[in-house]
Amino acid sequence: MSAEPAPTTEARPPAPRLGLGLLPMIIFGSRWLQLPLYLGLIVAQCVYIVLFLKELWHLSWHAIDLTEQQIMMSVLALIDVVMISNLLVMVIVGGYETFVSRLDLQGHPDEPEWLGHVNASVLKIKLAMAIIGISSIALLRTFIEAGNLGSNRAGFTETGVMWQVLIHITFILSAIGIAYVDKLSESGMRKHAE
Repeated sequence: MSAEPAPTTEARPPAPRLGLGLLPMIIFGSRWLQLPLYLGLIVAQCVYIVLFLKELWHLSWHAIDLTEQQIMMSVLALIDVVMISNLLVMVIVGGYETFVSRLDLQGHPDEPEWLGHVNASVLKIKLAMAIIGISSIALLRTFIEAGNLGSNRAGFTETGVMWQVLIHITFILSAIGIAYVDKLSESGMRKHAE
């Protein structure tokens, strides 16, 4: 008598899916249409490098002739360019990693610390914070020049200052709202997992 093996009740892991159907393949492959957009942002980054060097050259070349306020305004313009450039890097690297393809930077000494846990929510919050930083620099520049309000040298009006402040407050409230919604969704996912 031969003994037949008893059927096992262990759940086998599903076999890996090797191919996609035509429509899912097209839809999933469409993410690569974003690649030219990210490459275009790299070109924009190069434009900001040129702008930064132009501003730095102007500051260095005319440093002796400029007043302290003009130097401060030039330095703030440089910081503004750097912050916008940082925003571009976050969008390019984080967006590509999140929506197009993995960069496989694990173990690379220059891997950004934030990239390891980036997802669409984290990217939105980081972008909102970067936009608030950029808006803060622009607002600081406006406040430095506020002494010229009402004169012919003023580059803006009191109404313009008010709108800048309101827009800045809107950015802050939007970032708080995004972070709050993200926190709610995380706690909801945690409760669902339990």
